Amino acid sequence: MLLCVTASHKTASFEILERLSTRTEPVAPLIADASGADGAVVLSTCNRFEAYLDIAPGDAGIDAARDAVERATGLTGGELDGSYEVKTGAHAAEHLFAVASGLESVVIGEGEIGGQVRRALDDARELGTTSSELERLFQRATETQKSVKNSTALGRAGRSLVRLALELADSRIADWSALDVLLVGTGSYAAATLAALRDQGAGSVRSYSPSGRTQFAVKHEIPFVEHADFAAAAAGADMVITCSSGEEPVVTADLLRAGGFRGSSFVIDLGLPRNVAADVAELEGVTLLDLETIRLHAPLEELQATDTAREIVRDAAAKFAAVGRQQSAQPAVVALRSHVFDLLEQEIARDRSRDPHAAEAMRHLVGRLLHTPTVRAQQAAESGCADAVFDAIETLFGLDARPAETAAPAAPAECPFSEARAS
Repeated sequence: MLLCVTASHKTASFEILERLSTRTEPVAPLIADASGADGAVVLSTCNRFEAYLDIAPGDAGIDAARDAVERATGLTGGELDGSYEVKTGAHAAEHLFAVASGLESVVIGEGEIGGQVRRALDDARELGTTSSELERLFQRATETQKSVKNSTALGRAGRSLVRLALELADSRIADWSALDVLLVGTGSYAAATLAALRDQGAGSVRSYSPSGRTQFAVKHEIPFVEHADFAAAAAGADMVITCSSGEEPVVTADLLRAGGFRGSSFVIDLGLPRNVAADVAELEGVTLLDLETIRLHAPLEELQATDTAREIVRDAAAKFAAVGRQQSAQPAVVALRSHVFDLLEQEIARDRSRDPHAAEAMRHLVGRLLHTPTVRAQQAAESGCADAVFDAIETLFGLDARPAETAAPAAPAECPFSEARAS
């Protein structure tokens, strides 16, 4: 069963999200081990923390997943109460597809989230915590995101938290081309920030890496600030934008004072955990925009484009669920075909004088005879009647094909295949 434990800007406070994002080791293996899940993928961004699990069905699995998230993140149940939602099955798939498409972002249609979803799967692969079902889920999420992007106007303007922050600052800046900007961080978000600054017309942008990486500055052909010069560079910049993944603040009031800060500056903190200490806002002349402030100014959704995108997401989730239901009866189909073809090959082997052409004709005939039961089994499973397929195979052929670790769900009361037998 697919399960998603999600805390986002819609359900949790900024403080909770910040604490969820602060960790010293990957949490996907911890969650998978503690919950007994077959796989776990964790999506952690500046506005959400989500754990997607492939777990045994039932309330016990859900409780184990919640407990595992608490232990892995260091938050107690009391602290998390009311700050997260649990989604299962098709609802978990629809939620991820909406997230990947930017429909659950602070800025509807933002472009960065699609890449973050892909990186979450890549990280899980490296950690060895994926499963075939989670692979299928995240691959379909990426396909859905591309479909939304290509079929709607959502996100075509390239809106993002970065661009929204720059728009909020724009009314206070007379000439972007005369601005001296210091960009702290060198990851993918830094690249998006640099692109937004250039689109805005920023004249001078320098790069600083808390870990000392110079590759970003070299690649983008911008000046690099050494550690020894960081305080002075931050204090003298007209605008400081931080998007580092560090767990401790990079910019503090003491740092700016040590660098000789005397003027005015915009400080934009896009990091989670915070890259900028709260005391920076107390310095005279500093205007601090952090994620919490930016979030309050997020624009209203573009209703028509969003409605179309939601419909694409719902359709994709329905197809995902249908394929999953169809696959649930696959062990029964495989067992039936293997059983019948094994019997056929035994009969062919008993008569070595049989014409080879006749043997091939028999194999073809058996394949044709099995075609309709195979199709009917897939249709039954897609309608939610996989249990009826397993029952039929066991009754008619004595084959118990159910996977040992998974109990098949009971057939719905309105299973059309049950009604057909009854009539």
